[in-house]
Amino acid sequence: MSSRTVIRGGLVITASDEIHADVLIEDGRVAALAASGTPAAEAFTAESVIDATGKYVIPGGVDPHTHMEMPFGGTYAADTFETGTRAAAWGGTTTIVDFAIQTVGQSLREGLDAWHAKAEGNCAIDYGFHMIVSDVNQETLKEMDLLVEEGVTSFKQFMAYPGVFYSDDGQILRAMQRSAENGGLIMMHAENGIAIDVLVEQALARGETDPRYHGEVRKALLEAEATHRAIRLAQVAGAPLYVVHVSAIEAVAELARARDEGLPVFGETCPQYLFLSTDNLAEPDFEGAKYVCSTPLRPKEHQAALWRGLRTNDLQVVSTDHCPFCFVGQKELGRGDFSKIPNGMPGVENRMDLLHQAVVDGHISRRRWIEIACATPARMFGMYPKKGTIAPGADADVVIYDPQAEQVISAETHHMNVDYSAYEGRRTTGRVETVLSRGEIVINQREYTGHAGHGVYTPRSTCQYLN
Repeated sequence: MSSRTVIRGGLVITASDEIHADVLIEDGRVAALAASGTPAAEAFTAESVIDATGKYVIPGGVDPHTHMEMPFGGTYAADTFETGTRAAAWGGTTTIVDFAIQTVGQSLREGLDAWHAKAEGNCAIDYGFHMIVSDVNQETLKEMDLLVEEGVTSFKQFMAYPGVFYSDDGQILRAMQRSAENGGLIMMHAENGIAIDVLVEQALARGETDPRYHGEVRKALLEAEATHRAIRLAQVAGAPLYVVHVSAIEAVAELARARDEGLPVFGETCPQYLFLSTDNLAEPDFEGAKYVCSTPLRPKEHQAALWRGLRTNDLQVVSTDHCPFCFVGQKELGRGDFSKIPNGMPGVENRMDLLHQAVVDGHISRRRWIEIACATPARMFGMYPKKGTIAPGADADVVIYDPQAEQVISAETHHMNVDYSAYEGRRTTGRVETVLSRGEIVINQREYTGHAGHGVYTPRSTCQYLN
């Protein structure tokens, strides 16, 4: 039994085009597009017709940086793969790439298997995995080759968190050399964790324990220094580099300089760095703990540099780094010691709407919105054109988006499994109306019709900017 759906009358927006077109979906894939009102479009027939008049028809979002059920600081991220992917769908995201974690002393395979077990049968939308490499040795380097072959083509390392995920320069260089050979992409958390730990210890000794000091000790210069070092190590290794959650003017400058030199260096930022600031970290009565993440929020003046980086393509991707911890019982672990506040913020449901607000505000164009949230993440991590666009042969991951609808973001109405919103009370223009994942309607006119287990694991090819 084949199934067909037609989406009629909407403005189809991809990274490259805007066209009033009807979209024919057959058996979970986009079968054809034709300009609305033409004989070709009129000839589309289907059991199900969705009227998208006055709406945008956009590819489902690809969020390449989430942490569902992640263990951190003695607790776990509050979203499971089930709740987190459902919330993603509500926000117009139809693919996530989450991070499987290698525990020190164990193999990459054991870490990857553990994450497959968490996700399988529980996801509302499609998912893939990156691999966090915590323990670089001859065995894990060999395993990297095997993982690339089976579709886990990106590996994250940390210059931060000594004693947890930290890799030294020698370990980083070895992993980069390996990725230069096997086609993998190294993703880097670029902060000088050794120096930061000294500043944390000194701040606490001075009695500086409030959440705002989290931002003060994790200095922008230490993000920039680590970014510079990661770039040069990648250059020595002859490897590409993707720097995650870039937050500071000085770090953007390092990426821009490297790209001007022609190096295969890429950067992402996140909505929290574009819309929030140290003003949030300084909120009274420990409220600032809600905004503790790493890299930290920066003073407002850094936002303009991030928007400029997104316009000039010195930053290519906006992910969420979704890693939610409830304020009650989890963030509160750091009362009296900011270094014990679990690092992470919720956002998987808000990214597409916040970036549409950036279109309304004139920071980016409509096509750039789709580029940084859908197409480039799909290309960067080897899923394009299956994901990230609306074109014949692509998975029918499609969002009907109402650009006029207004909403107020609030924990009372969001679907993430967390007791606060980082964007509480913020008014935005534009809202997800209907979402299809591989042709199946998972959000129908603001009603959830999806189910756990619809989402499937998606193996990935290597970074498509390097071929």
